[in-house]
Amino acid sequence: MNYKSLLYTALTVLFITSCSDFEEINENPNQPTEVGADVLLTTALRNSVQTTSNEAFLLSNNIAQLSGKALRAEVDNYNWNAFPTLWEGLYGSLTDIESALNITSASGNEKTQGALLVLKSWIYSQLTNAYGDIPYSSAIQGANAENPDFTPAYDSQEQIYSSLLANLNTATDLLSGSGTISGDILYNGDEAKWIKFANALRLRLLMYQSAKTDVSSAFAAIVNNEPLFEGNEDQAALSFLNAFPNQFPTIPLKQGDFDAVALSSSSHAVLAGYNDPRLSRYARPDNEDFDSPTFSAIDNGVGGQTGSRLGLAYFDYPGQTTAQQLGLNYAEGLMMTYAEQQFLLAEAAALGWINNDVEAHYKSGIKASHDYYQVNYTPYGFSDFEGFYSNSGVAYDEVIDIWEQKWLSLFFTAMEPYFELRRWYVSEGGFENLRFVKEPIGANYNDYALPMRFLYPGQEQSLNQENYNAAKAQYNGINGKMWILSN
Repeated sequence: MNYKSLLYTALTVLFITSCSDFEEINENPNQPTEVGADVLLTTALRNSVQTTSNEAFLLSNNIAQLSGKALRAEVDNYNWNAFPTLWEGLYGSLTDIESALNITSASGNEKTQGALLVLKSWIYSQLTNAYGDIPYSSAIQGANAENPDFTPAYDSQEQIYSSLLANLNTATDLLSGSGTISGDILYNGDEAKWIKFANALRLRLLMYQSAKTDVSSAFAAIVNNEPLFEGNEDQAALSFLNAFPNQFPTIPLKQGDFDAVALSSSSHAVLAGYNDPRLSRYARPDNEDFDSPTFSAIDNGVGGQTGSRLGLAYFDYPGQTTAQQLGLNYAEGLMMTYAEQQFLLAEAAALGWINNDVEAHYKSGIKASHDYYQVNYTPYGFSDFEGFYSNSGVAYDEVIDIWEQKWLSLFFTAMEPYFELRRWYVSEGGFENLRFVKEPIGANYNDYALPMRFLYPGQEQSLNQENYNAAKAQYNGINGKMWILSN
């Protein structure tokens, strides 16, 4: 070998060695190359609940007239666009869930698979109840190298409901299997509570489905044979931290943005009519006096009004009373509450699906809501809950009482305030037969008829046009009735 060959060989070895050393130097030992299922579960829980809590503030509470838009009243006067942040936020969380399911399926961690299936079912239920037919069976597969699908078809809501109920049943079996649940910021790895959540969610979905098919036997089978929430300690309520990005979505808002929503005259009338102490939790007294509070409210659909700000749990005003000063909890992200479950059981009993005591469940639902919001009875003329129930006029008489109290209890419970108002509105034929809400006043862009659904986001038209057009054609815009509402 001559000199030039020796030099070339030496330089080649040096180059290869240097490249290898360079790659090793640039590897970050503190940055994992793969994200674990625990991190994905944490992220999906936090982000999905932040999404629905934010949309409860902006959309569902206002549509249901629990609160109202003091400014920018498009939501209240039914001048609706696509509300894309709900769609984008929830589908983003589903991407994390699908990745985590692939990981746990490969590792055989059945308990985490079960928790992920419950969370997935809850998210898809929010989406389909908001929009109707949606991408489901082929969704979140765009990154699947074996079978990529970047333009998923829209599944029918009937098919989606069937699949969700089946998945929740499967999830309870998995949660009784092997493994542990890491990264669980909802129940801290307690699979028994995840099972209760799955079963309670099945009751919710069956109630929504009951207008289309006889669900009485399926509902009774769950009530009689499966574990359900036993108290507020079991409910699906995500606690947030006090630092960004893990805060309840209204806490870091600018004051003007938070003040764009105020107490509605509909909820104020019902709460004040019963001297219900939740009034001091849902709203901040105008006089800042919690021993002798005064309140004001706005009419939905008018805009430009001033009413009582929302309660202490949702925002800290500089120089004013805070939740912490009164020993109250800050807002949690409500997915499903024990109170809601009790009202579901009360309604099912009233309908004859189960042989339970209607009033016992009804009363339990009100008390659960009062307990959760840490109410103070004294300023409202009562010594305790029993005094309130017996003397306020709230005692059970007919089914609409269940709906009214359930409506109040759903404050900030994701999209449920809107979904339930819509169910009752369709069932009773309009606002005129629902005593606790009223037809919006002022300018209205939908002839004062409650919209039945959200519009599909515009990005679907550009990215998934054929399937978007096929799904859209089924509906008359915001007035198109999805499967659970159609006759």
